[in-house]
Amino acid sequence: MDTRSIQSEISSYVGRLLRDNFGKGPASVYVSLVEPYVTIYLKDFLAPMERVLVGKDHTRRVEETRDLLMEELIPDIKATWKATTGIEIKEMYYDWSLSNRSGVFIGILNTQSRMDEHLEDYEHKINIHHEVIQLSKKAEKPPENLESFMLNNRTLIVVRDGILVPIEKALIEAGHSEVLKLTKRNLERNLINQSSFEDILNTSIEDYFVDWDFQKDISYILFILKPKASGK
Repeated sequence: MDTRSIQSEISSYVGRLLRDNFGKGPASVYVSLVEPYVTIYLKDFLAPMERVLVGKDHTRRVEETRDLLMEELIPDIKATWKATTGIEIKEMYYDWSLSNRSGVFIGILNTQSRMDEHLEDYEHKINIHHEVIQLSKKAEKPPENLESFMLNNRTLIVVRDGILVPIEKALIEAGHSEVLKLTKRNLERNLINQSSFEDILNTSIEDYFVDWDFQKDISYILFILKPKASGK
C-alpha cells in the first residue's frame, strides 16, 4: 500500500473510531506519514456534553475522561493499523486543545529509519532549540537530548529526552502520573503561549500539542503552523 492510500485509510478509520466512542467524530482528519512518524491532526472535535463541561470550566474533567478512554483505544488502534495498512506502531502519543476543538495523535513507527536520513535541517532550527530549552528550564529542566523536524510545511515536531526532575519521578513512582500529566499540560501550554516561537518561525501557530512517556522520560511537542500567504 502506498503512502497516500495508507494516509486515507488511517483518516477514515480514526474518524469512525472517534465517532463510535465519543458520540461525535472530527469534522476533518489530516494525516501525515513521514517515517518514523505518523501524525493525525483532528479539527472540530468536541462532543456536545464535552462542550457543556468546557463551557462551565470543567476542562480537566474532559481531559481525564479522554485519557481513560484513550488507554483502552490505543491497543486497538495499533492492531487495526497493522492489519489494514501493514504499518506497525511502536508508541502512540496524543493531546487535545479543547478551546480550539482540536487534537492530535502521534504514532512512532517500528522502523529502523532515522529522521536525518529523510529531512534536511529547517530554517531557524537553532533558535527553535534555544527557545525549547528555555521553556524546559522553566517547566522542569533542560533536555539531555533535543531534536526537531519539519515533517511538512505545516507540521513541526520537537522531541525532548531527559527532562524530568526528581520530584516528578517520585510522583510517577507513587502512582500520580495522571495528575502530573494534566498539570504539566497546563503549565507547558502557558509557557508556549508566552514564548517567541511565532517570531522565530515568522509565521502564526494554529495549534500546538504536548505529550510525555514518563517511563522513558521522553516528550513530544507538535506545532501546527498556519500556511504562509503566497505573494501576489
